[in-house]
Amino acid sequence: MTTVAGSAPEVLAAAEEAIARGSKSFALASRLFDPETRARATLLYAWCRHCDDVIDGQELGQGRVASADPPAVRLARLQAATDRALSGTLSGDLPFDALALVARAVEIPRRYPQDLLEGFRIDVEGSQIATQEDLLTYCYHVAGCVGVMMALVMGVAAADHATLARASDLGMSFQLNNIARDVAEDAARGRCYLPHSWLADEGLSPETHMAPENRAALHRVVARLVALAETYEASAVHGVPMLGRRQAWAVLSAGRIYGGIGRKVREMGPRAIDGRAVTRRREKLYAVILSAPEALMRARSPGRAVPPRQGLWTPRFV
Repeated sequence: MTTVAGSAPEVLAAAEEAIARGSKSFALASRLFDPETRARATLLYAWCRHCDDVIDGQELGQGRVASADPPAVRLARLQAATDRALSGTLSGDLPFDALALVARAVEIPRRYPQDLLEGFRIDVEGSQIATQEDLLTYCYHVAGCVGVMMALVMGVAAADHATLARASDLGMSFQLNNIARDVAEDAARGRCYLPHSWLADEGLSPETHMAPENRAALHRVVARLVALAETYEASAVHGVPMLGRRQAWAVLSAGRIYGGIGRKVREMGPRAIDGRAVTRRREKLYAVILSAPEALMRARSPGRAVPPRQGLWTPRFV
């Protein structure tokens, strides 16, 4: 792998600004990386963030950005620009130059960036989340594949499918927690990522789940989502022994921070639906402190047996 920390400083600076403004949790965890890994992770984040913003019509995950083009046209443009970037071509378009620099430095099979774009296609087409399988497929495509790419950025071999599957688990746990936090926000945008079958179990539907009288039943669905996220979070930690100590620390810290979001939603009860659970800076720092000894312990024991990923959603590795 080649280095990116000293190349195209203007691209890296723009990516650093994107991460600082777009995700304080990711920004904090990434500080634990060595400089080269942090630079690669930041560049990858910048591309992911940009693509997400283009599809959602936002800027750094906030507000609304007017666009005359329908989402399908925006997605097609993202696809074309991503294809160019994956060939290593610098075009002057900073988010895609960021991906191009990562593609030059790290062996990232083309399927993983394409998997993320497939997740955006699911959103653009308004595909229904009818079952738990639909939910997990969606979570892989918008977050699990990002976990895989992050593992590759951290030096995991593209052929190490066992570790990449654990990295996918971590990304999926992040997305499940985000969905649990954003139920009301998603509903306001005409979206429902809770499986329809789960809603039906509580006598709800995508049309009725946000009714005030259904808050208690809806929160039971959300708590079920958080429990599923914890299953994937617990699986992900078994990939940590394949990482360096600083990388392990960053990954475990991020897992605790994002897991804390879901656990807070569960603990708040039905009133969590009407607010937006957040983790405060002191809570994030506490997660970082707690993760340090665990990272040291796990990094020292790469040979110990780990439980199988039985029943968990698994990418179709090629």
